[in-house]
Amino acid sequence: MWGIRYLKAPSTTYVLQYKSGRIKRQGPGLSFFYFAPTSVIVEIPISSVDVPFAFTEVSADFQDVIVQGNLIYRIVEPTQIADLLDYSVNVHGRYQSEDPSKLAERLVQTAQAGARQFIQAQPLRNVLVASQELVEAVTTALHGAAKLSQLGVELLEVAVTSIKADPEMSKALQTEAREQLLKEADQAIYARRNSAVELERTIRENELRTERVVAERQREVRETEMSAEIAIEQQRSALVETRVENERREAESRGDALRAILEPVRDLDWRTLLAMHGSADSSTLISSAFDQLAQNAEKIGQLNISPELLESLTRSSRNG
Repeated sequence: MWGIRYLKAPSTTYVLQYKSGRIKRQGPGLSFFYFAPTSVIVEIPISSVDVPFAFTEVSADFQDVIVQGNLIYRIVEPTQIADLLDYSVNVHGRYQSEDPSKLAERLVQTAQAGARQFIQAQPLRNVLVASQELVEAVTTALHGAAKLSQLGVELLEVAVTSIKADPEMSKALQTEAREQLLKEADQAIYARRNSAVELERTIRENELRTERVVAERQREVRETEMSAEIAIEQQRSALVETRVENERREAESRGDALRAILEPVRDLDWRTLLAMHGSADSSTLISSAFDQLAQNAEKIGQLNISPELLESLTRSSRNG
């Protein structure tokens, strides 16, 4: 009525009321009546604003790189930005210019410029795995931009959510990566088999080494046993030789003694010796007599021995 309006702004909106080119009132979350025909109302959001971005750049090896992410900012100097951009609203609370949307565009352009400088200096493979480095490059570009400080804007966060090549190149890289992974898997299998073979060879060498040690010990034991047996046999041989020598000497001694005994009677007739001995029995004497008769048979003309005489002689022999 009569151009009088009522404004009630939330706490996240900084309000400036201009009248006759001068600020009449300002502050966050104001509520007041104003006369619309003579007043200009400026509403500047001071809450954090999330701005998504997506752009395509070319890497050092001339490959397209698609970058997606978002940045968060807030306006910390409303009066400063109000001097540079038009944030005035109509009686219905709508902005009367496109300047509020241009702020986000300017920030995205600055972010893209920083990303472009980083991407163009790197090959595609490096860019695809350098999200943190890309964030740092974009953040540095935004902090270094004079327009942020001029507009009274504070950067809160920069995030890169996706870095991709074009679909055809992505497929080629995936195929190459898959082949590389398969190659590495084959190499791992080969290395594992080689390791198993090497381990088996080591085990076998240890077994052979152990067998050689055992065989060497057994040989040493056998040699020790053989040396002991040889020593025993040598001792036994020495004992036998000593015994034989002793028996030989003993026999020689007995022989010498016997020769000493027989030497005086060596030339005597055995019959004389037998008679001298005097210990011969009657049968021995009878046999000797008959032997002498037989030796002198040519000198005997006739010899008669009656059965009674023979029986008497044999009886005497048996009785004797």
